[in-house]
Amino acid sequence: MKSVRIRTLENTDAEALLTFEWNNREWFERHIDARDAAFYSVQGVTEHITAYLSDYAAGIWHPCVIVDSGGTIVGRANLKDIDTSRRSAEVGYRIAQSACGQGLATQAVKHLVQEAKLRWNLNQLVANVYAANIGSAKVLKRCGFLIEHTSGQEGTDQKYRFGLSI
Repeated sequence: MKSVRIRTLENTDAEALLTFEWNNREWFERHIDARDAAFYSVQGVTEHITAYLSDYAAGIWHPCVIVDSGGTIVGRANLKDIDTSRRSAEVGYRIAQSACGQGLATQAVKHLVQEAKLRWNLNQLVANVYAANIGSAKVLKRCGFLIEHTSGQEGTDQKYRFGLSI
């Protein structure tokens, strides 16, 4: 496993985040919903970061980046839809294609579980995964998540919902 650091997203991450997202766009779109084309510009990513950090300040998102020893963003991990009254949130992550298979997704999910417990005092996490995204399903299972139910139609649009009580 490569040495990485997982930290909260910062305003200064715009160019590095754009590079990460642009370089992995095709890879991500095979596994998750595509982003709007306007996102793929410095202005688009800056607006994205501003919105995420605003939601972080409001206590409803916790956006993180995964940075390798050279300072390159190799992944993202988020707690989203944080609900402190229900003590729950949704987990999401994406890893650069070149960094897959190195345990980074597992490390990211474990980090999010710790943040959920220690920083946000949550006790329930969920994650949604398309049926074809077998790698993400394996990561979630490895981290203790269990399948709660499926939704969507048979085939590529079918999603699994995983849950974890912490």
